[in-house]
Amino acid sequence: MASSILAGERLVRAAASASGELGRLPRELRAELEAALGAQAAGRGPLVPFSLLRKLQGALRQAGSPVYLHELLEGSEIYLPEVEKPPRNPELVARLEKIKAKLANEEYKRITRNINCQELNRYGTLADLGRQVRSMKAVVITIFNFIVTVVAAFACTYLGSQYIFTEMAARVLSAVIVASVVGLAELYVMVRTMEGELGGL
Repeated sequence: MASSILAGERLVRAAASASGELGRLPRELRAELEAALGAQAAGRGPLVPFSLLRKLQGALRQAGSPVYLHELLEGSEIYLPEVEKPPRNPELVARLEKIKAKLANEEYKRITRNINCQELNRYGTLADLGRQVRSMKAVVITIFNFIVTVVAAFACTYLGSQYIFTEMAARVLSAVIVASVVGLAELYVMVRTMEGELGGL
């Protein structure tokens, strides 16, 4: 808390001149003011306590001086001493660190309480993903099997019909008809198989 001021040039000059503005002051008060102005505060300048300023104001009023205290304090600053922080108790610091770690751990547990290590995402677990991959693999194999079967039926019919038909159009038409029949039969089997798998689920 502030209890003194750093004296400015105006106050120092007024106190230095014996017959100047403060010439009417009592000798004891002048000596006290000069002693205060002679002391330096940590290299910043002379300090004048508030109690001395109150005495100075009262003496100026009694003497009927034309100089007011606020005029003498021009250029002066309130001196705020630096507050020294007491050293922290190591036991308290350790306890605070322990409490911070505990709170951080509780916060982490609260955030991750609904997360399962087996869970991949919000749509299912790793087991569900494996089931979906196997199902997708079966679908891809079935489609590949369908395409190979239809192409093979077309190729076999086209090559085999050269002994029956001599014209190219008849050979292609017979190959397309046989491939279509084989494709429809393959689709029927595929649909029945998928119905059975879906029914099993």
